[in-house]
Amino acid sequence: MALTELYAKYNRVWIPDPEDVWKSAEILKDYKAGENVLELQLEDGTELKYPLDSVKKELPPLRNPDILVGENDLTALSYLHEPAVLHNLKVRFVDSKIIYTYCGIILVAINPYKQLPIYGDAIIHAYSGQNMGDMDPHIFAVAEEAYKQMARNNKNQSIIVSGESGAGKTVSARYAMRYFATVSKSGSKSHVEDKVLASNPITEAIGNAKTTRNDNSSRFGKYTEISFDRRYQIIGANMRTYLLEKSRVVFQSENERNYHIFYQLCASADQPEFKKLKLLSADEFRYTCMGGKTFIDGVDDKADMVETRRTFSLLGLKEDFQMDVFKVLAGILHLGNVEVKAVGDDKSSVSSSDKHLAMFCELLDVSEENVSRWLCSRKIVLVSETVVKPMPVHRAINARDALAKQIYSHLFDCIILRINTALKFPGKQHTFIGVLDIYGFETFEMNNFEQFCINYANEKLQQQFNLHVFKLEQEEYMKEDIPWTLIDFYDNQPVIDLIEAKMGILDLLDEECLFPQGTDQNWLQKLYNNYLDKNPLFEKPRMSNASFVIQHFADKVEYNCKGFLEKNRDTMYEELVDVMRSSKFHLLANFFQEEEPTSPFSKSIKFKPARPGVKPANKQLRTTVGNKFRSSLYLLMETLNATTPHYVRCIKPNEDKLPFEYDSKRVVQQLRACGVLETIHISAQSYPSRWTYIEFYSRYSILMTQQELLLNDKKQTCKTVLQRLIHDSNQYKFGRTKIFFRAGQVAYLEKLRSDRLRGACITIQKNLRGWTQRRKFLRMREAAIVLQQYVRGQRKIRQTITAATLKRVWASIVIQKYCRGYLVRRIYHLIQAATITIQAYARGWLARTRYRKMVQEQKAVVLQKYARAWLARRHFQSIRRVVLNVQLSYRVQQLRKKLEEQNKENHGLLERLTGLANAHAQDVEKLQKLESDLKKSVAEKKTFEEVAKQSKEETNQLIAQLQAQNGSLVQEKQNLEKHLQERTQELKDGADELRKKLLEDLETEQRHRKILENNFEIQKEEYDKQIEALKEEIKTLREENIVLREQNQEEQQFKADLQKQLAQLSKEVKVIPELQKEIEALENQKSVLDRRMKEQKHETRVKMSEITRQLLTGIQEEELLSRMSTEDLEQINEDGEILFAYEGLRKATRVLENHSRVQKESFESEIETLKYQNEHLQNENNELQKLFQEENNVNDSIRQEVSRLATENMIIPQFKQQISELQRQKQDLENRLKEQAIEMRGKMEEISNDLRSNLEEESSQRRLLELQRETFEKEKQELMEKIGDKEEENAQLKKQNQTESEAKNRLRQEASRLIAENMDFEEQIDVKDRLIKKLQNQIQGLRMPEKANHIQAPLLPKEYLGMLEYKKEDELKLIKNIILGILIIVTIKLIMLVTVVTVITALVFINIFVMLSPLQTCYMYSVRFIALRSIL
Repeated sequence: MALTELYAKYNRVWIPDPEDVWKSAEILKDYKAGENVLELQLEDGTELKYPLDSVKKELPPLRNPDILVGENDLTALSYLHEPAVLHNLKVRFVDSKIIYTYCGIILVAINPYKQLPIYGDAIIHAYSGQNMGDMDPHIFAVAEEAYKQMARNNKNQSIIVSGESGAGKTVSARYAMRYFATVSKSGSKSHVEDKVLASNPITEAIGNAKTTRNDNSSRFGKYTEISFDRRYQIIGANMRTYLLEKSRVVFQSENERNYHIFYQLCASADQPEFKKLKLLSADEFRYTCMGGKTFIDGVDDKADMVETRRTFSLLGLKEDFQMDVFKVLAGILHLGNVEVKAVGDDKSSVSSSDKHLAMFCELLDVSEENVSRWLCSRKIVLVSETVVKPMPVHRAINARDALAKQIYSHLFDCIILRINTALKFPGKQHTFIGVLDIYGFETFEMNNFEQFCINYANEKLQQQFNLHVFKLEQEEYMKEDIPWTLIDFYDNQPVIDLIEAKMGILDLLDEECLFPQGTDQNWLQKLYNNYLDKNPLFEKPRMSNASFVIQHFADKVEYNCKGFLEKNRDTMYEELVDVMRSSKFHLLANFFQEEEPTSPFSKSIKFKPARPGVKPANKQLRTTVGNKFRSSLYLLMETLNATTPHYVRCIKPNEDKLPFEYDSKRVVQQLRACGVLETIHISAQSYPSRWTYIEFYSRYSILMTQQELLLNDKKQTCKTVLQRLIHDSNQYKFGRTKIFFRAGQVAYLEKLRSDRLRGACITIQKNLRGWTQRRKFLRMREAAIVLQQYVRGQRKIRQTITAATLKRVWASIVIQKYCRGYLVRRIYHLIQAATITIQAYARGWLARTRYRKMVQEQKAVVLQKYARAWLARRHFQSIRRVVLNVQLSYRVQQLRKKLEEQNKENHGLLERLTGLANAHAQDVEKLQKLESDLKKSVAEKKTFEEVAKQSKEETNQLIAQLQAQNGSLVQEKQNLEKHLQERTQELKDGADELRKKLLEDLETEQRHRKILENNFEIQKEEYDKQIEALKEEIKTLREENIVLREQNQEEQQFKADLQKQLAQLSKEVKVIPELQKEIEALENQKSVLDRRMKEQKHETRVKMSEITRQLLTGIQEEELLSRMSTEDLEQINEDGEILFAYEGLRKATRVLENHSRVQKESFESEIETLKYQNEHLQNENNELQKLFQEENNVNDSIRQEVSRLATENMIIPQFKQQISELQRQKQDLENRLKEQAIEMRGKMEEISNDLRSNLEEESSQRRLLELQRETFEKEKQELMEKIGDKEEENAQLKKQNQTESEAKNRLRQEASRLIAENMDFEEQIDVKDRLIKKLQNQIQGLRMPEKANHIQAPLLPKEYLGMLEYKKEDELKLIKNIILGILIIVTIKLIMLVTVVTVITALVFINIFVMLSPLQTCYMYSVRFIALRSIL
């Protein structure tokens, strides 16, 4: 059948409308192929000529028949397109007030903005155990389907709830979790279900906020895994979160709020436990008042805070942790109020008197000085130095906001981790159901990094959804044995590749983030260069150079690149991180702990560098937000693909949050974004309409012929009907249980059915109208005949009736009237007289019989009264006697039991008393032992005191000896001073002799000077050679370093080969600690060499001074004078050559000193350069070790390098030899006086140390004794306390024994009293028995004369002798006789009633006879009188 045939008159179509999106219209004229206009009539009556596209010739979509409107499953519609879906949802939502509708496997949920009574426990139990299509669409039906499939297939399930903000995602997810908690009650005491539900208020408090679209908008994605055991009962849960909106902490748009927890905390500021937080109202904090309005209508933040704390406690989170969380939140609020002021253009500062900064630092226990400093400055680490750079105001504010965002993000993750820990289950998880509450597709006027990540996640979810729907379609066709053909549907893999593929948008963003000077504009330019005009899904806006457009599956979205790099980096300055890490507040410090880098080789090889490297200011290799989100999304997709998904799409019907208001534009936008139309598109591509054979037969039996209806096989009937009605077999397929139709075929069958019904209606109307007209004609004809008859009769009567006939008739009527009245009055009088006489006789008889009965009954009642009273008393006495016996026996038994129990308790108490007595005896023994130990300790203390006294005396003696020695030493010192004075005097005396000897020694001095100069030159040359050798070694080391780097680059290419050698490398790693030790030894040797060099220089100076002294003092005055003649002396004295020589000597020594000083400085500079070069080498060595740690491939080269360095550093022993020679010379040149002084000092120190050690030992012994004494006293006190406790227990036991003995006495008294009462009762019973016997004897005595008077009377049986003679055996006989008497009386009464009835009936018959013949009255009276006499 051609599609154009459906565009016939009376059919309806959908046409586009700017306000309602689609508008319905009715076709006024059949459409013919080739026409350019379609004549339509709108629902308001206006006619319209709808123009068709001349090129495409696309006809407007057809409207479904009215029978299909309001279907609970959108895929059941015949025409599957956008207007049909929109109209069906509107009819169900607005007209029927139904918010849930199926769309294949999707549940479409429209937010009613009103509380509906459809979520109670009764509804949950109604949906429990039902199939998904058996009841109306509901979130409980989806949850039940997931639970049922989990239990049936033992496979994990997922419920994916998506939609835009304000669509009801959070509420839907909450109801699904509540359904699982209600259906799978475990009955355990842990209340896991309550804990799972209690996690919702906490996550909503810390992760939800008010937006312009929703008062409780989730600002993060959440996947909750509800775990079940093998009995499919909840045992725990786990929660994963995605992409928290951290920017909301520091910025909110107009009419929006921060996260709920901040306002709850401010609303509870007056609580006593929150006083120390120094909170203000929400209007006074910068982070909570940006949106303007700080409250939500109908929401009590204070009550919500109580609920949040209650759920914290329900989850097992203690008050300490809760207060820590509130301290962190209060600190964030105070941090937002910290004022950053500008100091010039490039600097900023924070006032030291800022109370909010002080409160922030006090709450989080951090240094106020460090925080104020690093908020306004930044540390930049260079190669050779570290620079602190001040920041301008805007960057300082950004640093403050970044710190607040980072703290809140870590706090959010910590709370989620604690919730997961609280929901952790001890057993093994069998299966789970995941509930994913995630943001839907978003497009705003200004879209940024958050919208990009959200839409990227929705692209992945849409791809998974399309593949799942495609798979379900394939399974459905395979189950029904229908040939499977490839369905063409939209695949969004190109968009996903554009975002996440290699060198995609995210990779380019991460690459740009690695550059320190990277900007958003540079990244955008890279996107333009890579994708513009190369990828059709990427576009550039015409009017903007700072944005880009991506064609998503739902719509085109324009993203503004501003802030992408900053949000992707999510960086915070390391200085602030270090400040937070150094906090004494453990919760905050744990937030900023460094995570160890994980690599595939980090577990096998770990080594520490020789010296700590310089930590960079910015970690360029830190994982970006985009990369984290991509990896978490990958894990989510893995989880969802491993489960069976169930989809819930939440729709927001209007922007004003009005109940049951439907905005078609907003709904269509969301339907396109959430994948509902894509599901319809996939369904429409194949066979969307599916009918079972029974449904088709019952619906379209009207189209069947009589022969087809006579067939017994309904399946074959349906096939023949379809083959006859639809000639194209490709438009339908026959499955095992269903018939599959292409789009529009059900509508065509509905058209045929409506045509057949329309024809049948026309024939029925035709026949019905003919029948009604005929019936109306017959009624009119009958009425005309009746009128004719009446008129004709009247005419005839007028002609026949005269006045004489009328008078006769009237007279006869009057006579009949009077005659009948007379007869009736006569009969009445007769009956009246008869009834009066009968009543008189009957009433007299009844009165007399009643009197007789009353007399008889009075006598019987009196007899019965006495008899029954006597029987009752007798019965009561017997019962009382039995009861008393039973009571006595029961009480005796109870008393015996109590006595036995009391005896048992007494035995137990005696045993306890004996046990306590034994314990008391043991405690007494312990006390005696402790007292003996105390005595021993006191004796030991006395001995220790005596030893201490002796040691004191010895020390005093030693001190006296030392003082004596000190005095002797002082005397020796004085003697030495005298000796020195004498020596100086001798030196003065020998000065003249010295002058004489100077001339002779000048030559020797010059010789020595030349020797020293030669030695210095030789040493200088050696040092120069060593410096040149070290420089050459440094050059070689640098060249080898370059070679090593080249080798590293070459070895990176051969990673695969080197990974095979990892096993060998792991063995050789053990050498690294030895190398490190060698390096440390070299460093120590170097430091020793430096110290020795300094000592050597000092020693050279000392040697020079000593040489000069020897030169001046060693030459004797006499020798010099003997060598010189008088003439020479006179000549020397005249020319002043001696003084000149002396001055020359002094100058030479000064030159030597200057030369040595210059050499010293040069040597020190060279040593410093060598140190710097050595440090540089060590840094390079550390870098090589870092490369080895990162790549794990350069171990062999480093080991060779270190070994080579070790071999080349063999020059150090030469320095050692020189230093040892200098030390020997120094040792030879030291004075013996110094050695003696040192020995004396050593002896003094040894003696003092011995004394101190003895004193310390004595003090330690005293302390030990005191500690032992204290322990003994404590033990004694404990034992005394135990003895007191035992005595109290004994007193209590005595009291218990007394109370028990008193209770026993009371029981004995009660028992004796009860026995006495029992004896009294028995005596009373015996007395009464005697009285009864006496009465019986008296009665018998009274009856004896009666028997004598009535000797002739016949003897009756014994049982009728009298009522007073009674035996227990005669009780039944008496009762039988009474019952017989009552029966006899009743029979007499019945007989009398029967006689009265017979008399009345006889009188009635007599009256009838009288009425029949008045002439027989006398006879009847006589008969009646005779009959009455006979009866009476």
